[in-house]
Amino acid sequence: MQQAQPLPGPLLFPRSARYNREWVVSNSIGENVLYNLESLTEVLRIRPGMRVLDLACGKAVSSIFMAREFDVQVWAVDNAVPATDNYRRICENDCENKVFPLQVDARRLPFPKGFFDLVVVIDSYTYFGTDDKYLPYLCKFLKPGGQVGLVDVCFRREIETFDEVPAFLRPDYQSYWYFVHAIDWWKKLWEKTGLVRVTAAEELPQADFIRREYIQDYKDASREPFVKAIARDTENIITFFRLVGQRTGKGVKLQEYAKQE
Repeated sequence: MQQAQPLPGPLLFPRSARYNREWVVSNSIGENVLYNLESLTEVLRIRPGMRVLDLACGKAVSSIFMAREFDVQVWAVDNAVPATDNYRRICENDCENKVFPLQVDARRLPFPKGFFDLVVVIDSYTYFGTDDKYLPYLCKFLKPGGQVGLVDVCFRREIETFDEVPAFLRPDYQSYWYFVHAIDWWKKLWEKTGLVRVTAAEELPQADFIRREYIQDYKDASREPFVKAIARDTENIITFFRLVGQRTGKGVKLQEYAKQE
């Protein structure tokens, strides 16, 4: 039997295909940010006029995409990329009345409680969200019934000890991979708070395509640890997942996560 050929990008990601691929890749920090975001939007409920927090947005490509494709207002927040740089990209794409950039740390968000309908985090949540207190902190900024959704790298099985780390990951594990977890680990982390009802916790349906494209886009970046690991992953333990939670009516009663200044 002839093996089925993988679907091309435009069929998997029809919205992303409208954008100049070179522009997207050059302004992505990691794999193609629009592929990951479009996959996430498949399991989100998005209505025009929503207020969206694009947390750790990088170069605001994802924020521009959300504003243009879904007619929402987006606050593009990143700690490392200057807001002025992002504002230039936003203006170049005629989104200055819909996308508002800020250079702010994810643990020092300056927004009112209950301000957002939706929070999205693409390729960044593992850097700050493994803390048990972070989701409760983030939920303060969501309206009742609002959603929080993320896409990130994960393992297909949980690694509990260093002895369980595959040989190809060991050289870089304690620098880049120790905070990566399996999907079920993330689902439990969110569910135990009672603050969200998990509505999606699964591997991206397009994960294999994203993996191939990521390796191809960064084939010359031989020292990039994530590309190097994925290219060497013969065990197929590394993949990408999406996680969505809907805010419940439970109040946030934990101690303050961060001092509000």
